Amino acid sequence: MTKIDQSRLITIRKLSANQLITEEPDEVALEEPLEIRIRGNAIATTMRTPGNDIDLVAGFILTEGIIKKRSDILEIAHCVDDKTTNNQNIANAYLNPNIGIDSEKIKRHFYANSSCGICGKTTIESVQSLFPLIESDISISIKELGKFPQKLRDAQNTFKQTGGLHAAALFDIHGSIIHSSEDVGRHNAVDKVIGYSVLREIELSSTVLMVSGRVSYEIMQKSLAGKIPIVAAISAPTSLAVEFATENKQTLIGFMRNNKMNIYTGHERIY
Repeated sequence: MTKIDQSRLITIRKLSANQLITEEPDEVALEEPLEIRIRGNAIATTMRTPGNDIDLVAGFILTEGIIKKRSDILEIAHCVDDKTTNNQNIANAYLNPNIGIDSEKIKRHFYANSSCGICGKTTIESVQSLFPLIESDISISIKELGKFPQKLRDAQNTFKQTGGLHAAALFDIHGSIIHSSEDVGRHNAVDKVIGYSVLREIELSSTVLMVSGRVSYEIMQKSLAGKIPIVAAISAPTSLAVEFATENKQTLIGFMRNNKMNIYTGHERIY
């Protein structure tokens, strides 16, 4: 498999405290568009960090409710007609013929998500019509959870170089990382780890999702689609994320810093 660079070396002018200007090399995170197609029809374009695109597409079509399981996917591949970007910025999903697709409806839904044009109780109820509530009796200790932030930082290889990427990781209840990913978009990082699991048929109902930034409604929605019962974050959740987690019986943890954390919902899974 060809390694895809996720950062680029550039020359910057650096101004010091004593007003001295020097030229130095610096690495910045890559950000490029990925056009997602289903059966050749473009349904969405997302700005992402190149790499793990197949996982990203698999996670996206699952968390948007287009597919339910691995057998719904025949193949996901980059398009060979993408001549302007070395065949890397367009990916097409070939789905089982029995999967019905309303491309225009998907486009409208994705645009609404991307534009923050959805909110409130109506939004939560519409998502619940696609995905069932979380029914999981797993539990994990506070002591074990307290180790997750450092483990996530240790897995952020490109962040160490650039300081410009979000991260997401799936942990098992014993504290081992199942898979981690980085991306300029926090939602893309989540789609990548969920998609990785979908393609390998990894059961997520006994896992914990850890993210490096804040937790929005969209991240909770994607976790619900993946049947992930516990979501933890270095930063804060939004009000709608807390409401969504409550309605869908998800455990939501935030501000995991300095061996402290806030448990907003689903405290019965934490001991």
